[in-house]
Amino acid sequence: MHFRNLPTSCATLSALLFSCSVSAFYLPGVAPTTYRAHDNVQLNVNHLTPALSEKDSQLHSVFSFDYYHPAFQFCRPKDGPKDVSESLGSILFGDRILTSPFELKMMENKTCKALCEEKKFDQRSAKFVNRRIWQNYNLNWLVDGLPAGQPYTDSLTNTDFTLRGFPLGMVDENQKAVLNNHFDIMIDYHTAGSDKFRVVGVLVKPTSRKDSKWLGEGKPGDCGDPDKPLILNEDGETTVTWTYSIYWRESKTAWATRWDSYLQVFDPRIHWFSLVNSAVIVVFLCGMVAAILMRALKKDIARYNRLDSFNLDDLSGASGDAEDGIQEDSGWKLVHGDVFRTPKNPLLLSVLLGNGSQLFVMVGTTITFALLGFLSPSNRGSLGTVMILLYTVFGFIGGYVSARVYKSFGGEKWKQNIALTPIMTPGIVFATFFLLNLFLWAKASSGAVPFTTMLVILGIWFVISVPLSFAGSWAGFRHAPVQPPVRVNQIPRQIPPSTTYLRPLPSMLLVGILPFGAIFVELYFIMNNMWFGKVYYMFGFLFLCYGIMIITCAAVTILLVYFLLCSENYHWQWRAFCTAGASAGYVFANALLYWISNLSFGSFTSGVLYAGYSLLISFLFFILTGTIGFFSSWVFVHRIYRSIKID
Repeated sequence: MHFRNLPTSCATLSALLFSCSVSAFYLPGVAPTTYRAHDNVQLNVNHLTPALSEKDSQLHSVFSFDYYHPAFQFCRPKDGPKDVSESLGSILFGDRILTSPFELKMMENKTCKALCEEKKFDQRSAKFVNRRIWQNYNLNWLVDGLPAGQPYTDSLTNTDFTLRGFPLGMVDENQKAVLNNHFDIMIDYHTAGSDKFRVVGVLVKPTSRKDSKWLGEGKPGDCGDPDKPLILNEDGETTVTWTYSIYWRESKTAWATRWDSYLQVFDPRIHWFSLVNSAVIVVFLCGMVAAILMRALKKDIARYNRLDSFNLDDLSGASGDAEDGIQEDSGWKLVHGDVFRTPKNPLLLSVLLGNGSQLFVMVGTTITFALLGFLSPSNRGSLGTVMILLYTVFGFIGGYVSARVYKSFGGEKWKQNIALTPIMTPGIVFATFFLLNLFLWAKASSGAVPFTTMLVILGIWFVISVPLSFAGSWAGFRHAPVQPPVRVNQIPRQIPPSTTYLRPLPSMLLVGILPFGAIFVELYFIMNNMWFGKVYYMFGFLFLCYGIMIITCAAVTILLVYFLLCSENYHWQWRAFCTAGASAGYVFANALLYWISNLSFGSFTSGVLYAGYSLLISFLFFILTGTIGFFSSWVFVHRIYRSIKID
């Protein structure tokens, strides 16, 4: 999913959150490119990506290919294609933008022009290209930063919009792969003044023409008959001529709203249903937690404090009452001497909590920036770039939280804590990403991240993130630990057997599904945009879903911890983290279900890549939600034990 150069409108925050209609908006200071008549307009090409077709609703591959891959035999510029500068996020998302031989001049129509001399497709190239046609691959072009696309009408809302990209070919009624070798390029322009024009729309209608011919340098070319399709011969050699036509059309669309046609909500009612459903879940959970905890805790605290106020000297001759009072002293107060005992593996837990806090702040800040219009579809790759930079800068927060929590746990291996916090989780993510990238390199996919970009990421990691994390750890260890409100007993208390629903696996299954339910629908739209190359921009809905997920995660974890303490089980730290993080298991299960229903991979490698990236996302989600669950429970436990009197 790409988020690109611009937005920012004067639309209010409430309009952004609650309006289903789309209005594009641009950041102040971002100037449009203004052309005069006969000025050159650059057409750049991007990678070829798998997509859906009108006849097939499933994706068949996850690989993208470079536009100038030798098998495609596309025409190259005379001096060779040149790289167009891209952001770090754009490279990580797989964009490979290059110059092209297309000649576009503002306001100059061309009815037929051959791009270059005829190309010869041998058997191997023909098989490769035909397979890509069967897998519904799309060409992706850019004109003045706008992606070339196809017109489409949403049958549900009866609105017209533009789908990014256009097909490499099609499968005809005889089940033959037909190659599109002619392109009718229709460019919409807006008049901004006297002899001042701006590009506001790009549509491409590809067709297959067997009889196209190259007539020589400087000559227009023969575009052939559109009724005679071109089919690549897999048993011999096929001659192909690439041709195009250009048509300029005046449009009333302003430059500031030119992205409107690309930002289409498919059935916005689903988004509203998702939000209403999630809001109902949150209201129900918060109401239940408030009803149970407020009443129960108020009663418990009053009873415990009343029992502690008894003076044994005043109880002479009232042994029965004393026994009744002693019998009432049960529940979560009984474990007050053990509830703040250091959990198992405190080093690992503190490191995960530090990374989870860093991830939590990064995600929240990124969504807020996007909501305010600082990350837009026109600034290609801005989302990925901002996420990496924010995660790097927030390394200080990760180090501070990890060190402070570890010190509060009474940990003594402070050197290991300082070293593992910036290395362990990012190292797992980077190693997994590098391993999956090897599969892309083996397939010669343009989606493979270049080795130099890997080195840049490592440089950012070790030069910026690691020192910031060390500084945060130093600050965390210098601060006093968070002191428990009660003393910890020297001898651990025995834990009675738990009921079925409080055991680890059942409780994780019960609690984990609720935070997942709050984001389920929005997660579906994100996956659609991520795997099908669409533009995701509904950051208002995403912001609300993120807030609802946080509240849900905190509420259900607090409720579980309360029941756990009432059953005299004081091992709540890891249980709170893992139970809240169990929603990541549902995220991965949902990814597998999405694979079954929407994807149909023809190779083992595609399946490995999809499962690998899904596992990586689920792992990060586990750390994020686990951190939310732990800290909400930590605050809750400190509050309730601070409210009672302990001898």
